Amino acid sequence: MATSGRVLVLSAAIGEGHDLPARWLAAGLAEEDPAIEVEIADGLAAMGRLSERVVLGGSSFESVWGNRLFDLTHWLITEVAPIRALAGVVGVALGGRGLRRLIAERRADVVVSTYPGVTEVLGRLRRRRRLAVPVASAITDLASLRYWAHPGVDLHLVTHPESIAEVRAIAGARTDVVAVRGLNDPAFLTERPRADARRALGLPPDGPVVVVSGGGWGVGDLAGAIDTVLAVDGAVAVVMCGRNDAVRERLAARHAGEPRVRLLGFTDRVADLFAAADALVHSTAGLTVLEAYVRGCPTISYGWGRGHIRANNEAFERFGLAQVARRRRDLGPALDRALAAERLAHLEFRGLPTAAGVVLARLGMAQRRDTGRGGEDARAGDGERQPGDERSGQVLAQRGGRHDGGDDDLRGDD
Repeated sequence: MATSGRVLVLSAAIGEGHDLPARWLAAGLAEEDPAIEVEIADGLAAMGRLSERVVLGGSSFESVWGNRLFDLTHWLITEVAPIRALAGVVGVALGGRGLRRLIAERRADVVVSTYPGVTEVLGRLRRRRRLAVPVASAITDLASLRYWAHPGVDLHLVTHPESIAEVRAIAGARTDVVAVRGLNDPAFLTERPRADARRALGLPPDGPVVVVSGGGWGVGDLAGAIDTVLAVDGAVAVVMCGRNDAVRERLAARHAGEPRVRLLGFTDRVADLFAAADALVHSTAGLTVLEAYVRGCPTISYGWGRGHIRANNEAFERFGLAQVARRRRDLGPALDRALAAERLAHLEFRGLPTAAGVVLARLGMAQRRDTGRGGEDARAGDGERQPGDERSGQVLAQRGGRHDGGDDDLRGDD
């Protein structure tokens, strides 16, 4: 069968928060149109060794100074306009040629980026007409969207409808931005009784179960969170250490012989975990908080309020998506409130269009597709209301959320 187009999905191998959405999007594209050729590549690696070394070197979270450096760097490149502009110019200088070469070699018709450092460079290349291929940004954070959004990007996909205002403030009021599903496991949008999930995971049928998560990096005050959970009578702590084997080993030694602590590495059973759990304590924001929210699992953001996490914490509180415990002494009361809260799943997200369907329709690859499966207008970035906009508003209304339309212009530089 002849191909109907090639989609190149660019991620970065610095955390599952970028790689997992890339894989789910690729799977969704293949399902929407089996004739589409989809490839996932490491966009950060394509930008060259120096770019990769700078980013990976700045992602060391195992020391106080490493955390402080991350915090300072994030503030400088997001809040200080001259440094932000310089960072963009340097990004293009170091990585623009490599990205253009990769896109040309793969003969891509559409590029989708799940990593903001790559998205920023692609947006600048598009805006300067140095890249002819349309670009979409898959945005999985709620806030702090500088670099995720750019005026040169053709299409912005957001997992939180509340993010739309900030995207438009950065990329322009007429930018094409759509709230979507399909950048994570669809199992989160299926009903799963707590008893069934606990049975499948081998967890106690009764008593509190609290998931403690350090994200894919396994960072944050996991030990403090575990101690707080164990202070609750009969509570079990299920700890997701991600791919940080060193942290998992340290926690295993610390809690040896404690049957109420269960340590996991990277797992693909998160949908069941959040169905089984009475609360989540999570350190790194991102899709994990949204997944727990959709499941109806009350969430506390705690343990690593650095850089973009700080901005996301403020947004969690503003939109009522999660509690935030900024100090260890705040975590116990927050956990008590979470365990007492009513569990309410938010399955209204089923009504959002799929990320794959929007990419194919908005970026002109829908000619072969049955319009009944997606139906979105293929126009990109024309500023008109598009199918899907109404569904984003409906989800916001059902969640009790709001966004203010993005009247503030945060663009400020190229």
